[in-house]
Amino acid sequence: MKVIFKTSYDRDIDLHKDGWSRARIAALVAVLAALPFLVGEYYLAEATNTLIWALAGMGLMLLVGHSGQVSLGHAAFLAIGAYTDAALMNAGLPFLVTFPAAALAAGLFGALVAIPAVRMSGIYLAIATLALFVIVEEMVIILEPITGGVGGIMAPAIEIAGINFDRYANLDHFYWLCLTVVVLVTWGYANLLRSPTGRSFLAVRDSEVSARALGINVTRTRALAFGLSCAMTGLAGALMGHYIAFFNYELFSVFISINLLLVVTIGGLGFIQGAFFGAILITAVPQLIAILRGVARDSLGLDIGGMPGLDTMLFALILVGFIIYEPTGLYGRWLKTKVWFELFPLARRDMFRRQKSYLKTERQK
Repeated sequence: MKVIFKTSYDRDIDLHKDGWSRARIAALVAVLAALPFLVGEYYLAEATNTLIWALAGMGLMLLVGHSGQVSLGHAAFLAIGAYTDAALMNAGLPFLVTFPAAALAAGLFGALVAIPAVRMSGIYLAIATLALFVIVEEMVIILEPITGGVGGIMAPAIEIAGINFDRYANLDHFYWLCLTVVVLVTWGYANLLRSPTGRSFLAVRDSEVSARALGINVTRTRALAFGLSCAMTGLAGALMGHYIAFFNYELFSVFISINLLLVVTIGGLGFIQGAFFGAILITAVPQLIAILRGVARDSLGLDIGGMPGLDTMLFALILVGFIIYEPTGLYGRWLKTKVWFELFPLARRDMFRRQKSYLKTERQK
């Protein structure tokens, strides 16, 4: 008779620490799924935009927060995803084919470019990705028969199994589509981080010398992270194209890349949740500025609507404030607050003074 002894190591690995964690996430997803029945069309459109930014933020978070690289040209991969999806749909292919094709095109292009680029680090890698952005912008103009050039291109309405997912005709359907994509990508992202590949990303981020000592091919690992990051960003670009409906290369400017960096930096480097916190902030601040402009005009008689650079200045102040006072971002602040309440009254102000942040590009490799 064969006796099998099972230990705690034989149980399936679960993404959740306990049943309460699983219940919280299920409740959050349920609330988000019911959002079209709870809010009006304007707020639903803003929520859809936030989901798209969160998806793009997760793409950059994989590169910056979990593999220790930097990119100033990720808007290029948003453009590749958007143009690939729109061009293939205009050619007659269904969305279920063009959508993964957009991720594949952005991922392959990113991986090919990453092979020489990832041998650089710090400011040199940032400059290389910025140059890549310029190249993609010129390619969009040159490939005018496919991309529409300067005039732009129309992203056709999405139809799946006879159901219309047009952003303007059926916003609730398009919102549910974006929510489904974000949930699936988040689930896959979380599983990736606990896999050997994800752990190799973290090892390279923390110390390339130690990673090499463990037998990790640093160049291949960084190139793989770059490719996966670009693929996720390509998905966000495809959805962004359908959200805008008609776009040209000016939509994917260098300011979009900077805003993506704001998403991951302000949200919290090294945390998947940070991409969502940052996306909420990056979409809420312009609306807050519009409200303040209306209050200043109606109540104080001050017309600040035409003040140039107000949004950029406010984002810069927010970024500088977080870098100085809260380098772990919004999600890091949430974790500190949570720990403070758990340890009260034993918590002290200096508990997190020695806490380190990621992406130390000037450290000794």
